[in-house]
Amino acid sequence: MRDLVSRRSTLFTESVIREMTRLCHRHGGVNLAQGFPDFPAPDPIKEEAVRAVRADVNQYAITWGAKRLRDALVAKVERTSGLRYDPEAEVTVCCGSTECMASTLLALVDPGEEVVVFEPFYENYGPDAILCGAAPRFVRLREPDWSFDPAELERAFSNRTKAIVINTPNNPTGKVFSRAELESIAALCRKWDVVAVTDEIYEHILYDGAEHVSLATLDGMRERTVTISGLSKSYAVTGWRVGWCLAAPPLTAAIRKVHDFLTVGAPAPLQEAAAVALDSPVEYYRQLALNYRARREYLVPALTAAGFRAFAPRGAYYVMTDISSFGFPDDVAFARFLVSEVGVAAVPGSSFYSDPAAGRGRLRFHFARRRETLEAAVERLGRLRDRIPSA
Repeated sequence: MRDLVSRRSTLFTESVIREMTRLCHRHGGVNLAQGFPDFPAPDPIKEEAVRAVRADVNQYAITWGAKRLRDALVAKVERTSGLRYDPEAEVTVCCGSTECMASTLLALVDPGEEVVVFEPFYENYGPDAILCGAAPRFVRLREPDWSFDPAELERAFSNRTKAIVINTPNNPTGKVFSRAELESIAALCRKWDVVAVTDEIYEHILYDGAEHVSLATLDGMRERTVTISGLSKSYAVTGWRVGWCLAAPPLTAAIRKVHDFLTVGAPAPLQEAAAVALDSPVEYYRQLALNYRARREYLVPALTAAGFRAFAPRGAYYVMTDISSFGFPDDVAFARFLVSEVGVAAVPGSSFYSDPAAGRGRLRFHFARRRETLEAAVERLGRLRDRIPSA
């Protein structure tokens, strides 16, 4: 009997992050695994969403995004990065940045080509490459500062390379790629005629003077970069699923076609609210970063006190940790113990590496939580040593 499922669907697993959320619900734990806020979204965008629904904005928006949103987006990008985009020919609004990445790779990468991906990586990137029929080429980010070896990166490029995926600020590490690092990536993209696909969803969540540099602003990169971001992280609405791609017209035309046949369009009333969100003042983003810094400064020392070696992030809202002091055989066993016996959910580090063994001693936590939620997690983590049988 022939196989009834595609071979490509067997080459990756279900989301480990979402699996940990299900386990967290089952055990009544505190969810520091899946990175969604548990605090309210800003009132102005909620009010605009309600207004749009009550005004019967219920039908399809233009496939590549409502005009009001596209206009607001290009205005915001020009204010923050100095880049100018044509809202009619260089913007595609998708169902979240996750669909942006899938639509982009499906639009630009052919079977047999290669996509360079830094690891540890957000778990969607490898499967996205596989779904295109492409081969991911992984380049390691190494602790403690999550730097990469320029020679290793250069070896990953060849005539088969079609794209490179860069996530900055980075999930799961919190790394913020420096301008010098991005310049070295840009030089390789120009040399090998490669498209850069940048996931910049955490662009406003930065600490310790870190600077977010958009790769598209570097020399020669405007025409070969797809810049992806979205509403989810900066405005605490991960369930709304509104994201966007910014790219030169030839790239955008291909992305729009794939997006159209994947999802047709993002939710129309929520696009109206997104336009309001993108008009937020500079102070909103400053306060956003300060609030997340306070959460980071609460959780990271608490993890250290509980026995983890924590790698403090410079951006985003995740903390990668070393769990070797606890004596568990691997990260999956420890993560399952942590949620079932201690009541705190985190993500096994192996899910962020192409070779699971590379992440066997790692666990990722997130801190997009109210203070009282973090306090509940820290209180439970304080009892961790007492719950370990051999401790």
